[in-house]
Amino acid sequence: MTGFQADIAPVAALMADRARAAMLTALLDGRPLAAGELARTAGVSAQTASAHLGRLLDGGLVTVVKQGRHRYYRLTGAEVAEVIEALSRISPAVEVRSLRQSRQAQRLHRARSCYDHLAGEVGVALYAALVGGGLIEKAGPFDVTAKGEERFAELGIDVGVLRKARRRFVGECLDWTERRPHLNGALGAALMTRFIESGWLERGKGRELYVTEAGHKGLADSFGCVLP
Repeated sequence: MTGFQADIAPVAALMADRARAAMLTALLDGRPLAAGELARTAGVSAQTASAHLGRLLDGGLVTVVKQGRHRYYRLTGAEVAEVIEALSRISPAVEVRSLRQSRQAQRLHRARSCYDHLAGEVGVALYAALVGGGLIEKAGPFDVTAKGEERFAELGIDVGVLRKARRRFVGECLDWTERRPHLNGALGAALMTRFIESGWLERGKGRELYVTEAGHKGLADSFGCVLP
């Protein structure tokens, strides 16, 4: 008979290596990366990176995306990203040793991707606006209200289709840097995708996101989310 306790040791061991942890963190961007890019991020040789990626593949934490003769790696899914984000909240911060690192840390605090949804100060502010504006209901079942469905439809987001997705429809993550919740799930992913398509958000290097002038206006007009 299968026990009720999960065997977390193998997964924890995969994440415990610093090089593999660096690769997994880089993949929180949500975009697939080549082995060479991951090797540079982790500061290891191509051969060593290949061995680490093989272990992550075998452990089910990453998957391969093939484009022609090229192979790219990405996290297996949102659940893996949520585990990495949760570990970040209980782990010590990386010591900042340069002005470049300090500026990058500030940008990540401001706005970043958490796999495929919006995180950081902007993500937390958006989530608060959605709840405060009555677009998302937290009392009882966590769900989108009728008002929310109409507002999201105005942006071209079909909530009915998202409800049928094979992943969680709507939920919250405790943000790594802000210690307050941001939106996740299929709705969170759809919103971030739409914001990028609409020019409200622009991708920076890695996980960094920038709110454009159009984004400041759009978030305020559509959701009452006024950013400083």
